Amino acid sequence: MTEPSSPGDAAAEALQVDARGLLCPLPVLRLRKRLQTLPSGARVALIATDEMAAIDVPHFCAQSGHKLIETRAMEDGATLYLVQRGPEPPIG
Repeated sequence: MTEPSSPGDAAAEALQVDARGLLCPLPVLRLRKRLQTLPSGARVALIATDEMAAIDVPHFCAQSGHKLIETRAMEDGATLYLVQRGPEPPIG
Protein backbone atom coordinates (compact mmCIF):
# COMPACT_ATOMS: atom_id res chain seq x y z
CA MET A 1 0.00 0.00 0.00
CA THR A 2 1.39 3.40 -0.95
CA GLU A 3 1.23 6.64 0.99
CA PRO A 4 -1.44 9.11 -0.14
CA SER A 5 -0.02 11.80 -2.40
CA SER A 6 -2.23 14.61 -1.14
CA PRO A 7 -4.54 15.40 1.80
CA GLY A 8 -7.54 14.77 -0.44
CA ASP A 9 -6.27 11.24 -1.10
CA ALA A 10 -5.74 10.71 2.63
CA ALA A 11 -9.34 11.72 3.33
CA ALA A 12 -10.58 9.23 0.75
CA GLU A 13 -8.66 6.42 2.47
CA ALA A 14 -9.79 7.36 6.00
CA LEU A 15 -12.73 5.88 7.83
CA GLN A 16 -15.72 8.21 7.63
CA VAL A 17 -18.21 9.52 10.15
CA ASP A 18 -21.14 11.21 8.43
CA ALA A 19 -22.61 13.75 10.85
CA ARG A 20 -24.51 15.84 8.31
CA GLY A 21 -27.60 17.37 9.88
CA LEU A 22 -26.44 16.74 13.45
CA LEU A 23 -25.99 19.67 15.82
CA CYS A 24 -23.42 20.35 18.54
CA PRO A 25 -22.20 18.32 20.37
CA LEU A 26 -23.23 15.25 18.33
CA PRO A 27 -20.62 15.51 15.51
CA VAL A 28 -17.74 15.55 18.00
CA LEU A 29 -19.32 12.84 20.14
CA ARG A 30 -19.61 10.58 17.08
CA LEU A 31 -16.00 11.36 16.14
CA ARG A 32 -14.79 10.59 19.67
CA LYS A 33 -16.70 7.29 19.75
CA ARG A 34 -15.17 6.20 16.43
CA LEU A 35 -11.63 7.25 17.39
CA GLN A 36 -11.83 5.25 20.64
CA THR A 37 -12.12 2.01 18.65
CA LEU A 38 -9.03 2.69 16.53
CA PRO A 39 -5.28 2.34 17.07
CA SER A 40 -2.97 5.32 17.36
CA GLY A 41 -2.25 6.87 13.96
CA ALA A 42 -5.57 5.81 12.38
CA ARG A 43 -7.43 8.49 10.44
CA VAL A 44 -11.10 9.41 10.50
CA ALA A 45 -12.85 11.84 8.15
CA LEU A 46 -15.73 13.59 9.92
CA ILE A 47 -18.28 15.18 7.59
CA ALA A 48 -20.44 17.77 9.34
CA THR A 49 -22.85 20.55 8.42
CA ASP A 50 -23.02 22.15 11.87
CA GLU A 51 -21.07 25.43 11.82
CA MET A 52 -20.02 24.92 15.46
CA ALA A 53 -17.94 21.92 14.38
CA ALA A 54 -15.37 24.45 13.09
CA ILE A 55 -14.77 25.37 16.74
CA ASP A 56 -15.56 22.05 18.41
CA VAL A 57 -13.39 19.72 16.31
CA PRO A 58 -10.08 21.63 16.70
CA HIS A 59 -10.76 22.09 20.42
CA PHE A 60 -11.58 18.39 20.85
CA CYS A 61 -8.38 17.39 19.02
CA ALA A 62 -6.22 19.73 21.11
CA GLN A 63 -7.73 18.51 24.37
CA SER A 64 -7.64 14.81 23.45
CA GLY A 65 -4.20 14.58 21.84
CA HIS A 66 -5.46 13.94 18.32
CA LYS A 67 -4.20 15.77 15.23
CA LEU A 68 -6.46 17.77 12.92
CA ILE A 69 -4.80 17.16 9.56
CA GLU A 70 -7.18 18.90 7.19
CA THR A 71 -10.36 20.98 7.12
CA ARG A 72 -12.04 21.30 3.75
CA ALA A 73 -15.34 22.71 2.50
CA MET A 74 -17.29 20.21 0.43
CA GLU A 75 -19.50 20.90 -2.59
CA ASP A 76 -22.71 20.05 -0.70
CA GLY A 77 -22.08 22.71 1.96
CA ALA A 78 -20.68 20.27 4.52
CA THR A 79 -17.16 20.46 5.93
CA LEU A 80 -14.71 17.56 6.07
CA TYR A 81 -12.39 17.29 9.07
CA LEU A 82 -9.57 14.77 8.70
CA VAL A 83 -8.39 13.68 12.15
CA GLN A 84 -5.51 11.37 13.08
CA ARG A 85 -5.85 9.48 16.34
CA GLY A 86 -3.27 10.44 18.91
CA PRO A 87 -1.22 8.16 21.13
CA GLU A 88 -2.84 5.97 23.75
CA PRO A 89 -3.11 7.79 27.09
CA PRO A 90 -0.94 6.40 29.89
CA ILE A 91 -2.67 3.93 32.22
CA GLY A 92 -2.90 4.92 35.85
